Amino acid sequence: MEFVDTHCHIHEASNQTGGDEFVRDKWAKAGFIDPIALVKESNTAGVTRLLCVGCTLKDSQMAVALASQQTSCWASVGVHPHEAKDHLDEKTQSQLADLVTDNKVVAIGEIGLDYFYEHSSKADQVKMLQFQLDLAQTHNLPVIFHVREAFEDFWPIFDQYKGIQGVIHSFSSDAKDLEQILARGLYVGLNGIVTFTKQADQLEAAKQVPLDKLLLETDAPFLTPAPQRGTICQPKHVVVTAEFLAKLRGESLAELAKATTANAQKLFGLE
Repeated sequence: MEFVDTHCHIHEASNQTGGDEFVRDKWAKAGFIDPIALVKESNTAGVTRLLCVGCTLKDSQMAVALASQQTSCWASVGVHPHEAKDHLDEKTQSQLADLVTDNKVVAIGEIGLDYFYEHSSKADQVKMLQFQLDLAQTHNLPVIFHVREAFEDFWPIFDQYKGIQGVIHSFSSDAKDLEQILARGLYVGLNGIVTFTKQADQLEAAKQVPLDKLLLETDAPFLTPAPQRGTICQPKHVVVTAEFLAKLRGESLAELAKATTANAQKLFGLE
């Protein structure tokens, strides 16, 4: 069996400066400063492909750099809605657009709207989202979406961009939101949250995701699945989440692994 981690931030596990300081510090405090070692450990565990996801310009550059060194890694380029306010100037957006053309870049993301914290204003988040959706259309790339407590504003924007493919990352909502996602042909990314949530509606929604629209992810170093809670999340933990989901959904692990790997290859072209 082989698995794909379609969303991780292991490129921050290094001694480099820049990128996302919060993510880097989490890796450092746990003693991880070598992303290549994390890749090798993941490959040994059966996670044969990893998608390193950008959250800022510098972070995206680091993701591309790691992907260029590792045959089992690819990168996405994007600005997280929290960081929108710092990426609205023309020079920064031009650099981001140039980075998209790298041959290891397979997606735009993670991008979207986050009204839970609102580290950037709603207006700035919308501007950055629209710029990056334009990039996705121009380069015909799928999109990794981060949407938190903002679907009401997100859908009218998304619906203006015809032909966009992508995934709702870290899905942790109910069947009502799932219906809207599937109606637009988007994939659903499930991670460690599903293994420790106490919300019955989230578990029910996870059961309802069609197998041909399901993607596995970790969001490493965050959201460590049970029973590994209390340790830092690594890409290899995608197998733990897969085991939980297979039992929850009444599918064999082999069936789930085969389908989710095929889905990742289809959406992101991870050949």
